Amino acid sequence: MAEPTRPVRALWVAGISLANLGMWMAFFGPLQVLLPEQIGRIVPSDKETVLAWVTGVGATMALIATPLAGALSDRTTGRLGRRRPWVLAGAALGGAGLVVLGTQETVWGVLLGWSLVQTALSCLNATLLAAVPDHVPRSQRGAVSGWIGIPQSAGVVAAVVLVTIVVTEIAPGYTLIGVLTLALALPFALLSPDPPLPRAARPPWRGMLRGLWVSPRRYPDFGWAFLTRFLIGTGNAMFILYLLYFLRDTVGYEDLFPGSDATDGLLTLILVYTAAVVATTVVAGLISDRLGRRRVMVAFAGVVMGVPAFMVALSPTWSTLLVCAVVLGVGFGVFLSVDNALVTEVLPSAEGRAKDLGIVNIASSGPQVIAPALAGPIVVHLGGYPVLYTVCGLVSLLGAAVVWKIKGVR
Repeated sequence: MAEPTRPVRALWVAGISLANLGMWMAFFGPLQVLLPEQIGRIVPSDKETVLAWVTGVGATMALIATPLAGALSDRTTGRLGRRRPWVLAGAALGGAGLVVLGTQETVWGVLLGWSLVQTALSCLNATLLAAVPDHVPRSQRGAVSGWIGIPQSAGVVAAVVLVTIVVTEIAPGYTLIGVLTLALALPFALLSPDPPLPRAARPPWRGMLRGLWVSPRRYPDFGWAFLTRFLIGTGNAMFILYLLYFLRDTVGYEDLFPGSDATDGLLTLILVYTAAVVATTVVAGLISDRLGRRRVMVAFAGVVMGVPAFMVALSPTWSTLLVCAVVLGVGFGVFLSVDNALVTEVLPSAEGRAKDLGIVNIASSGPQVIAPALAGPIVVHLGGYPVLYTVCGLVSLLGAAVVWKIKGVR
């Protein structure tokens, strides 16, 4: 339970990065391409509303399951260790759920299938999050968070390439992503050290559910860190939710480039965005480790991430989107590594690391619930995409302001 002091090695970082890559592929492959295409075929006349419901309900399942899975892993005793059983179960069930999801031809089938996948991936996510404070000393967390953050963006690229170029049909696309989710998690699950938790050190079962809530009054820095991530995540989630439809219906990508599909434009934007993320995330983590200053860099990231939303609201063109992909990637690269490091420094206790990080992860999955609830009505009834992207920018700026309320981290 003590704070780790020995730096982790490159092989450990590579293993957890691969597991994260599989998890984010399983998340973004459906979210960016497969779900919009699948729903568009089932209900083409009401695709925006149905997509909002499916993604919102799925994110709600993740919101509930992540802290619960974390709390259970904190109490798991046995020869396999605390985290390993949950990594294996989450990857296996998530992969199987994706295969099943690909066979669905009704809205209810898609809704239930995506909810199952989100629940399973929450088990995987909760334990991968806890591995950082379990093994990585504070002086190394910015850099390690940067390396772990790269798969979150690379997963978008890999998933979109796989389901638009390698495999072009919906069901095989889901199957391919599902198989890779399990395959990429296995090296970390089987080879990473995970000492068994002695029964005497196990947190009590009594009060576990009550412990899923962390009082922001008692732990104010934890609360402000949660709110910062939630606001910036909401702005980002609203920005990307309808990007495929925006390219097709507003930018007119298929008219600008005859013979091309809007998914081609989406892939181009994702490649540009990912290049910017990869170029900044590890560097930002190293700088924050060197300077010991997390708040100023998170605030900078929130401001930079808000700028592209205002640009798109004022100029919904293909060239503007390309520039925005670069700016958003730079901002998200900084945010990804530094905010992850910041959060690990405001956890209430060592005994409940996975549970507490699961609660913080609500600030990442919660925006997937809020974003459809806000974005759907705005696009359909309250001014369309210009209003939507203006709101995205304002929410990101608010998140950048809130981080200054954290007092226990420089």
